[in-house]
Amino acid sequence: MLTPELLHGLRNLSLAARRAAEGFLNGAHASRRHGAGMEFSQYRPYQPGDDLRRLDWRLAARSDRYYLRESEVDTSLTVHLLLDASASMNHRDDNGLTKLDYARLLLASLAYLAQQQGDSVGLTILSPAGLRHLPARADTRQLPRIYHALATAEAAGTFPDSATLAPLTARRQRALTVCVSDLYEEESEINALLTRLRAVSGDVLLLHVMAHNELAFSYHGAVTFRDLESGRTMQLDADQQRPAYQLQLQQWLRDTAQAARGKGFDYHLLSTAEPLDQAMREFLRRRITAG
Repeated sequence: MLTPELLHGLRNLSLAARRAAEGFLNGAHASRRHGAGMEFSQYRPYQPGDDLRRLDWRLAARSDRYYLRESEVDTSLTVHLLLDASASMNHRDDNGLTKLDYARLLLASLAYLAQQQGDSVGLTILSPAGLRHLPARADTRQLPRIYHALATAEAAGTFPDSATLAPLTARRQRALTVCVSDLYEEESEINALLTRLRAVSGDVLLLHVMAHNELAFSYHGAVTFRDLESGRTMQLDADQQRPAYQLQLQQWLRDTAQAARGKGFDYHLLSTAEPLDQAMREFLRRRITAG
């Protein structure tokens, strides 16, 4: 499995997404039905009224019987990718990656997987300056658009307010929404957005990204912490505060997961030190149920 730092080191989002996703493509096609699609499934006897273009003439010549080639057709859907680009996503892990770096790799890989499934894919980058929105499309030029938007995204400020987010929920459109965020919020604004999106669009996959040094609190001695969104600072002894920090963190993570699942979101915690495999596996699993 390729580590996030190796993928990031490629310095090519398109290549990194393809390399990360290629191991999931074999056998990953889900939610299929028989029809006149691209992949061969089985033969069935010809019946009057069937499309003659689907007859296997070579088999007919050998067996003197007429069979149609049944195919398998993927049921496609719309995938809406959301990136939290608030300033807290600039937090850097011990492996050198920020949460934003990890989110870029993850969303690029999911976009690649979705296109391979024949889905329409869109992307919205959420920042206080406004929404950078790419409407869902299934054409061949969509992936380069998404890669460019992700590669040039910058994290700044706080999570956008409800007025800025309003266009996202203005229209009802069935979709699988995938949100990548660290879920640092002032007044449940991220959860409020996802709740509205679930009401107007359907399934929500919430990928909660945390840095390993946040989860393990791998700091030592006297440390000064700065809130990336408010600018406030705090000085403390990391070794002394570690037990209390970890207790509070675990309680927050439990409460966060319980609240998200209680609202019907498919919630998963990810570490920036871990490969992207778990997230891609959950995406494909959710895609099966959504399709």
